[in-house]
Amino acid sequence: MAAQGFLLLASYLLVLLVLARPLGMCLARMVNDIPLPGLAGVERVLWRVAGIRAEEMGWLQYLLAILLFNALGGLALFALLMLQGVLPFNPQHLPGLSWDLALNTAISFVSNTNWQAYAGESTMSYLSQMVGLTVQNFLSAATGIAVVFALTRAFARQKMSTLGNAWVDLTRITLWLLLPLSLLVALFFIQQGVPQNLQAYQPFTTLEGCTSCCRWGLSPHRKRLSCWALTAAVSSMPTPPIRLKTRPR
Repeated sequence: MAAQGFLLLASYLLVLLVLARPLGMCLARMVNDIPLPGLAGVERVLWRVAGIRAEEMGWLQYLLAILLFNALGGLALFALLMLQGVLPFNPQHLPGLSWDLALNTAISFVSNTNWQAYAGESTMSYLSQMVGLTVQNFLSAATGIAVVFALTRAFARQKMSTLGNAWVDLTRITLWLLLPLSLLVALFFIQQGVPQNLQAYQPFTTLEGCTSCCRWGLSPHRKRLSCWALTAAVSSMPTPPIRLKTRPR
């Protein structure tokens, strides 16, 4: 166990060392409002399609944009959790959450707290995990990083009254930082053979004659988020292990 622990720590430090310079350069360009190489044209198209005016904002305008963005996200997640029982991608026919649990969960994930008062495998549908919780894992993390960007600019721009553009920051952080990192980690989980599908849970009988259920779901899709999000989040509570042993002869 000690050797495995040291190996895990060494692996973490190695990955941190390899990624420190490229990630640092990427973040530095974002903080200084400089498009990443080759993406300036793509960003101009994105701003035009999304109706974003890439102009600098003052602190109040930046604050209101962040608050509005997260308030709308929280309301959308709250409604999704309440209505999941009548929405698709719910092969287990899980009912919608009660209003208080839906409100608690929505606030938790929008604020990037990710505190869970439920067992995800028996509470959340696949749609709620994909469109609700996973989206907020990205957007809440992007919000936290964007606020750090604004704070950094506030210290660096002592003679300026602007802090950047909230919509530009959120878009760049999500598309050019969080999504690529998540894709790399997801590919690692796929290479390791971690299952992911939208099928119903598969019942089976253990060697001891007990009936249990194999829960599929979105393991690589969700677990990769815990590698970079500001606070780790997993879509389901730990499932109690099932002991399998050979029948005595």
